[in-house]
Amino acid sequence: MSTPVHPEPAQTPEPSTYGSGEYPMPSSQPMLLRGVRWGIIATVASMMVFAAVGFFVSGTNGLVGGLIGAAIGGALLLATVGSIAFANRFVQSPVYLQIFMGIVMGTWVLKLVAFVVAALLLRNQPWLDPKMLFIALVATIIVSIVIDTVIVAKARVPYSANLP
Repeated sequence: MSTPVHPEPAQTPEPSTYGSGEYPMPSSQPMLLRGVRWGIIATVASMMVFAAVGFFVSGTNGLVGGLIGAAIGGALLLATVGSIAFANRFVQSPVYLQIFMGIVMGTWVLKLVAFVVAALLLRNQPWLDPKMLFIALVATIIVSIVIDTVIVAKARVPYSANLP
């Protein structure tokens, strides 16, 4: 009597995954990382530009105001993109959506609290120019928004779902 031969199951190639999970990293991840990289570059450049402009406009107080304003503007916007890119690392978790929303919404709440605390601590300080701080903050936020818009507009992200 011979033993029956069972055919081997077909081997399917494993999709590109992050970690040991079964889900691939979201296709928007490279775009988010590009946003973080360009955001850092723009923040550092804005800090240098507004520190110089502030120094020429109102001396040391303007330098400090421009430097702090650009740093705050860049940090607030980098926190959003960075939190989304970080939250995508948990894509293999069965509670990914809850983790994702917790990280992103928690970051937004922390940003709001940090901005209010910074505004309260920095108001009426004699060692900085509040007008320069405001101008640098607004300009850095506008530059960051433009960079994010260009990155999203040029991204090649598929609009279909990644199905297993």
